[in-house]
Amino acid sequence: MTPDTINLKKELALLLALATLWGASYTFIKIGVETIPPITLIAARTLIAGLLLLAVIRFRGLTLPRDIATWGRFLFQACLNSAIPFTLIAWAEKTVDAGLAAILNSTTPIFAFLLTAVLSRHEPVTGRKLFGVIAGITGITLVVGLEALNGAGDALPAQLAIVAATLCYAGAAIFGRGFKALDPMMPAAGSLICGAVILVPLSLAVDRPWTLAPSMPSLLALIGLSVFSTALAFVIYFRLVHTLGSVGTTAQAYLRVPIGVAIGVVFLGESVSSTALVGLACVITGVAAMTIPVRRRAVTG
Repeated sequence: MTPDTINLKKELALLLALATLWGASYTFIKIGVETIPPITLIAARTLIAGLLLLAVIRFRGLTLPRDIATWGRFLFQACLNSAIPFTLIAWAEKTVDAGLAAILNSTTPIFAFLLTAVLSRHEPVTGRKLFGVIAGITGITLVVGLEALNGAGDALPAQLAIVAATLCYAGAAIFGRGFKALDPMMPAAGSLICGAVILVPLSLAVDRPWTLAPSMPSLLALIGLSVFSTALAFVIYFRLVHTLGSVGTTAQAYLRVPIGVAIGVVFLGESVSSTALVGLACVITGVAAMTIPVRRRAVTG
């Protein structure tokens, strides 16, 4: 086994881990917003995760950048990757099921693909990646079941909010490439801290969190959301943006749906449609098409 093969397997394993962490976030959010308002939930999420990563950075003997330009980029990344999309999704899940949120949010690779093709053009637009987009969306439809889309027009504002969040994520994947020279924890921690700076004052003004009485399940969901689906996930995310590229990294969105369905089956007793296995095969095919690099033939003669 060559070093390149070993490294690729490692990156794909991290891609699966990221999909699992973010796939679970929809359930965490759904439980959290039952008794915690969306702005406060996300303010706490970004604050806890940011402080946790800051502690890890200090433990490693590192320090965050101090120049204003870098923190300006952290602030912009926070808007694209945490403050705005996190809040939009949390607000939407007050009325939209976690499964439907996962479906709509899984279109991130499509937006990343289109933004890359039209704006940045830093990655080649190939028929292989286009096939990956089509296969992934087909798989998502089969895994979740066509019946899940029947109510797609019942809560249009909330659904549009999730689509807007998805567009933010696509932009964040492309903008995140600009942090390549930094340790992955730096943009992760910096952007989360900036997100908290934006959202905590807003939470204090709008929700008055000291008057809330959150349930224990909501508090536990907040902890899981902050520690695993945010702090740990962000570190993996920024690493993969550099190793797999923005489109390849956002391909993990295809894996969120089958993973989210599996979590529902194991912990919530939900059922899976008969087409789930076929859909899962399509999802894996789509991810592979968008992330596994094409082998170049050796030139002879």
